[in-house]
Amino acid sequence: MNIKVILEGKIKEPYFKLGIDEFKKRLTGYTSLKIIETNSISEFIKTNLKQNSYLITLEIEGKQLSSPEFAQKIKETEIDGAYNEIIFAIGGSNGLPAEIRQKSDFKFSMSKLTFLHQEACFILIEQIYRAYKILNNETYHK
Repeated sequence: MNIKVILEGKIKEPYFKLGIDEFKKRLTGYTSLKIIETNSISEFIKTNLKQNSYLITLEIEGKQLSSPEFAQKIKETEIDGAYNEIIFAIGGSNGLPAEIRQKSDFKFSMSKLTFLHQEACFILIEQIYRAYKILNNETYHK
């Protein structure tokens, strides 16, 4: 399964870049992960969302999942057979536009707290890594 994390804006802080790079490296044995920074998430989704893309939007109003439930969500999407990629969409300071939220296959909330988009990206990628460790019964998640 290919995974793309699309975020509106740039990852500017070096400590977030280092953390994201570390988890991207750790994920190479499990999945293909690509981070895409854009000035217009709407334009990116309009031109790149395919029939076989499963769009997960990060929204405060979305469903909160535990780490094992998040891992199960990834597994279910992989074995569904209809999708060859999961796209996670992270909005900027104004959140996600309504047209992107309407296209969402799953609305996901990491917390009721609000995070910086680059912080949300880091947390999300760590959770994706944790999900693959859980799915492979490997020690990382406790």
